[in-house]
Amino acid sequence: MSMFVPKLKHALFLKLLNFMGKRMSDASYMAFAGSGSSLHLCRHISRTGVTKVLIVTDKVLRELGVVDKVVEGLLADDVDLAYYDGVQPDPTYDQVAEGVKALQAHGSQAVLAIGGGSAIDAAKIIAASSNSSEPPQSWVGMGKIKHEFMKIYAVPTTAGTGSEATQGAVISDSQTHEKGVIGMKDLLPVAVALDPELALGLPPHITAATGMDALTHGIEAYIGVWDRGTRLEYASAAVKLVFENLKLAYDDGSNLSAREGLSMGAYYGGIAINQVNVGNVHAIAHQLGAKYGIPHGLANAMVLPEVLDYCREEAQARLAELAVLVGAGSEGEEPSQLSYKFIQAVRDLRTEVGIASHSEKVQAEDFDELCSAAIAEGSMYAVPKLLDKEHTTEILHKLLP
Repeated sequence: MSMFVPKLKHALFLKLLNFMGKRMSDASYMAFAGSGSSLHLCRHISRTGVTKVLIVTDKVLRELGVVDKVVEGLLADDVDLAYYDGVQPDPTYDQVAEGVKALQAHGSQAVLAIGGGSAIDAAKIIAASSNSSEPPQSWVGMGKIKHEFMKIYAVPTTAGTGSEATQGAVISDSQTHEKGVIGMKDLLPVAVALDPELALGLPPHITAATGMDALTHGIEAYIGVWDRGTRLEYASAAVKLVFENLKLAYDDGSNLSAREGLSMGAYYGGIAINQVNVGNVHAIAHQLGAKYGIPHGLANAMVLPEVLDYCREEAQARLAELAVLVGAGSEGEEPSQLSYKFIQAVRDLRTEVGIASHSEKVQAEDFDELCSAAIAEGSMYAVPKLLDKEHTTEILHKLLP
């Protein structure tokens, strides 16, 4: 099928984005960073007059004592806490409903998410649902939540999703496994703690997957064609920090400096995509997660270099800049060569942290379904090159074992 009509629609979509972007207010960020910063965040929460807080997390973090360590500051200030620890990877609307019940029974005044992107995303929609009878499924899209809701705070324990710096949340349908993205300015946490001490015990494979997720955010924000706000500065900082610290943290999980670098890289990547959104890597990875349950960071890592190959010519200048930034090439080299070198550097980093380029879960008979969904999602992003069926199928074939 000719790409003329999709390209025309995408061009009009980009014009609309630019028109809206000029009228959108910039997000406000407040972050406590460094060792022990979770204590400072908790003290900040109590000083604002909040006396009852719902903690949204998962059972593993509670069992490991991570949650107890984070909330010490709240308990010291006699803040009354309730817990919802039923969050699982790819949180569902059912989990949100359970969290809302816990919140309402407690009479919480604010929500504090402790965990990875799943806990933070769930906490956002739990907070938004606290005083509304509307089903959160009706909020999928941008700006559909019309009511005010309580404040959200976040302490990420992985360095990858950047959800602590975005106004979006991804919630799945437990029956269809379809992922819904809910976007609203008030879903942005009002304050976060980027405490590298909380990630010291993170297993290498999770360090790798979440780090590649953060890298994907930085790259997609940098090569996207919606030139808005400070996305280039934050995106490039994210890419550089991940390249400098991911292998170090993967090899030595107790490397506090590397953990802090990854934490800041994930946060900067989140700020970047909060301004300009993601791209085709996510458009494909979301389908792999929904269809096969492949963790999001792993899906991004598998797809990332293949998508960069696909749009290399259109994104050549930006990819060349990133090559120089991470030391994969030097100023003065031809942009075409630098772009190749950067993509190879991404592949090399992926290999160095033990992530495969394929998955046995991926099945060729599903490609038509996966392609259709990925193409539709990708058309809603400010990508340098739209996906088409032929090339998306080629990308998926490369994921086969």
